[in-house]
Amino acid sequence: MEIDERKMKILKAVIQNYLETGEPVGSRTISKYTDLKLSPATIRNEMADLEEMGYIIQPHTSAGRIPSDKGYRLYVDEMLRDKSEALDKRESELNRKEDLLIEKVDKVEVLLQNVAKKLATNTNYATLVAAQNKKGRAIKFIQVSQLEKGKILAVTVLEGNVIKNTIVETGTAIDSEAALKINLLLNNEIDGRAIEDVNLDVISKLMKSAGDYGMLVRDILDAIAAAARSDEDLQIYTSGATNIFKYPELSDNARASELIYALEEKKALSGLVEDIENSTDGIKVYIGEETPIEGMKDCSVVTATYNLKDGARGTIGIIGPKRMDYEKVVETINSIKAQLGDAYGDDEGGKT
Repeated sequence: MEIDERKMKILKAVIQNYLETGEPVGSRTISKYTDLKLSPATIRNEMADLEEMGYIIQPHTSAGRIPSDKGYRLYVDEMLRDKSEALDKRESELNRKEDLLIEKVDKVEVLLQNVAKKLATNTNYATLVAAQNKKGRAIKFIQVSQLEKGKILAVTVLEGNVIKNTIVETGTAIDSEAALKINLLLNNEIDGRAIEDVNLDVISKLMKSAGDYGMLVRDILDAIAAAARSDEDLQIYTSGATNIFKYPELSDNARASELIYALEEKKALSGLVEDIENSTDGIKVYIGEETPIEGMKDCSVVTATYNLKDGARGTIGIIGPKRMDYEKVVETINSIKAQLGDAYGDDEGGKT
């Protein structure tokens, strides 16, 4: 049995009503909701067909119907297709004018936190924003200073204004004059190089130039290299976890705890980010069991990727109930992507 235009309109009416109310939808409600001008009896027959086809389900006897994951999937696919066909330059520019403007900042981590908070406030769902730093990121600046006896702090600024703070354990004490000499030496030789390009020849040259501080310079460079290659290169920020308590289907103790844990578990989120970044389909929607994170199987997750200048590539994700307002969420993500492209994008405007 194929879903014809009338059944599709009824399915959309069921979904849209359920998105608004969170309550099972009956045939009498649909008879007032659509422009079909059909009797409740006729609508009941069509809804029975939709249930048999797996697009809607009856949560309990004598209740109305709610959408199934299959129903949501059909609805979302059609909505995305319609939006893709309708999206033109004028609409794209209007998206930029929505009240989501993000304050321009110098540090990527502050930007990600701000975007996550803006999305959570605007959508009333939980959000994640992640950025994967580019491999081979160049060193822009190094600042070495005595932290305390036996410990030296090395602050490294990488391309994209990513900052790495590293503590170097050492038996060598340095005064302000020695620190200045080491800073000048490191910055003159390393500025603009990728950490991978600081090879043994470069290190040997620096150690020789540093004289009595040669071994200290080597230790500093080793520590900087380790920090630059660490797992912290994948930055993930979340916001709006408490928004889930606004939706009864997610707010019971077990579901809420599982979802909050999933939002705090970086390893699980990294798997989701990797899955998203391997996709080239633009906006991607996971519904229920499609979601790769176990704690989010009762949710829908809408995602997209974006590019920033200096090679940073990232992921935006919005997590909410399966009855989330998909249209608003997609528009919000497109707006944020447009604003990121305008403010921080590469030469192609941050397009993905």
